[in-house]
Amino acid sequence: MNRRAALLFSGLVIASIVIQTALLPVFIRSPFKPDLLLVVMVFIALRESFKVGAPLAWLLGMLNDVFSGLYLGLNAATFLFSFLVIRSVSDRLYADSAILFVLTVVGVTVVGFTLNLLLLVMFTASPGIAYSMFSDIFTHVLVNAFVASIVSAFPGFDVQVELS
Repeated sequence: MNRRAALLFSGLVIASIVIQTALLPVFIRSPFKPDLLLVVMVFIALRESFKVGAPLAWLLGMLNDVFSGLYLGLNAATFLFSFLVIRSVSDRLYADSAILFVLTVVGVTVVGFTLNLLLLVMFTASPGIAYSMFSDIFTHVLVNAFVASIVSAFPGFDVQVELS
């Protein structure tokens, strides 16, 4: 990744963290908050190589854990697993497609929910965790898909830029 791409990526991640942790909780109720770092991770997974993207996916997951207050490493493992699944399939797909991007965000949201639920049930003693997570999954999927569709409408989304 060259300097310009690294600087743009850092600015995008910082803006996503500020929006997701400081601005959106003030104005939007919890089930309607999008997971902006997940959308960034899916974009990176569809566009970047394994060598660059895997550490970035893990780092985005760790940042999501640090700023969300959840167990450290929960989203990092989920983001890394999702990145590996996307990279194993995306070489055979047209990665610049807006529909593919939205569908991948929906799939990663569902897979992330499933993995987080499985890990939380296995490693915590919270009796109502499954009910509280299941009550928000449908709205969370719809909001993430909406944000992904907005991101795919940005000018230059369908332009393949070599960052490596």
